[in-house]
Amino acid sequence: MDARPPVLAVDRLSVEVGRRDVCRALDFTVQPGDTLVILGRNGAGKTTLLHTLAGLRDVLRGAVLLSGQPYAAWPRGHEACLRGLLAQSQPDFFSATVLETALVGRHPYLGRWDWEGPEDEAIALAALATMGLESFAERQVPTLSGGERQRLAIAALLVQQPRLYLLDEPLAHLDLHHEITVLDHFRDLAARGAGVVMVLHDINLAARYASHVLLLDGEGGHVIGPAAEVLTAERLSAAFGHPLRAVVDGNSTLFVPV
Repeated sequence: MDARPPVLAVDRLSVEVGRRDVCRALDFTVQPGDTLVILGRNGAGKTTLLHTLAGLRDVLRGAVLLSGQPYAAWPRGHEACLRGLLAQSQPDFFSATVLETALVGRHPYLGRWDWEGPEDEAIALAALATMGLESFAERQVPTLSGGERQRLAIAALLVQQPRLYLLDEPLAHLDLHHEITVLDHFRDLAARGAGVVMVLHDINLAARYASHVLLLDGEGGHVIGPAAEVLTAERLSAAFGHPLRAVVDGNSTLFVPV
């Protein structure tokens, strides 16, 4: 049995944007193998919460523990070896190749004056292959489509090899085939001992891939628990402000607008 602490623990966390509550007194843990999906309407604060979980925003009330310690307790830069964040957008300020961009994920493991070696390059090439970009290594990033750029951002995150993956809308710009490829891969990573927290907009994909769901109501309230318990037509209709009904399809339950 893994005796290590949870990859992420949240204790009585309250998050605000301006004067509006995102969540109040939120408690949960992410264990190795868990996939937690955050759902809520536009403006509910999903990204703000995810950035708080990533240590990018100060915690005003409550605590966020990464592998058992607050972010401030980890040596500077070491947290990047433990958690990786996929942001909503990836600005490209300088021209670079696809391989060079993927190799950014190895920086937490390098000394100040170190350069990437053959092992780092092998890890990057494997991640590019996972995202179907193996033939793109020497392409310039500005020549990529939106979907290709998103897959490259995911590949760079895979190169980082953290214990905890925090994903903000990982399916942005992706077609159906690549949506399923990405979600399948993160489910496999969770099965191998990673923790995954992701913001999704597709309720039915959340139902298919989440072990747990955090549903934000947009007014500071929340429901969190196993996916099958949280995802009900009544709760989802209230949270998204539109009536939904549940449709049973074999062993799966789908939610469709009324």
